Amino acid sequence: MRLARLPAGAAPALLALALGSGLLLCAVPSVEAQRAAAGPPDWPCVQRLIPELAWGTLWTGPSLDDLEQRWWEDEEVGRVVRFAMARDTPPEQALARVRDFVASLEDDEAQARLTLLFVGLFELTGRQRGRAIDAVRQASRAQVARLDTISAMVDELEALRADEGASPEEIERLSDALFWEQRTFQMRQQTLPAMCEQPYLLEETLSRMVRLIMERMPQR
Repeated sequence: MRLARLPAGAAPALLALALGSGLLLCAVPSVEAQRAAAGPPDWPCVQRLIPELAWGTLWTGPSLDDLEQRWWEDEEVGRVVRFAMARDTPPEQALARVRDFVASLEDDEAQARLTLLFVGLFELTGRQRGRAIDAVRQASRAQVARLDTISAMVDELEALRADEGASPEEIERLSDALFWEQRTFQMRQQTLPAMCEQPYLLEETLSRMVRLIMERMPQR
């Protein structure tokens, strides 16, 4: 079924709708926007942007400077980390794998191997968060550019409609193009909330795994 074209005079209203539906991409203030901490212009999320995690906010175990090997050099630790951080591993399965590994350790090896486990989980979480944050900012910039395109198309369409000599076919073509550009904007806008959640879901899962580690960490 073919979607209806924009009727005359509807283009400005659709542009206003596009602006009103934005997540901090627009100039229209919202409660969410006011709650968000100041961040870069291409950060559209309510959640405060934390570009990188600091291990000191999560880890109270031994100094990471004293490690004698890298986390992947311990083959079992490497397998646990890679499984837990795989994109297709559900969070609950990741937690279960970490829990099983933590429970399997002998007291004399626990501190060193749990520290390696933390480092691996922290490192891979950081990489995934970085990619997720970059994806959000790239999508935000694309949406801002799309709004600029919509605004220019609105101006052009209104100018054509004001021109008595304008071709009806050209008006119809531009009206169709504007409709689809607006439709694309709205569809992409609907994906932003889930994208904004991703860095924080990763951080939450990491925090839960670190709690399991710290519960088993021998007291110094």
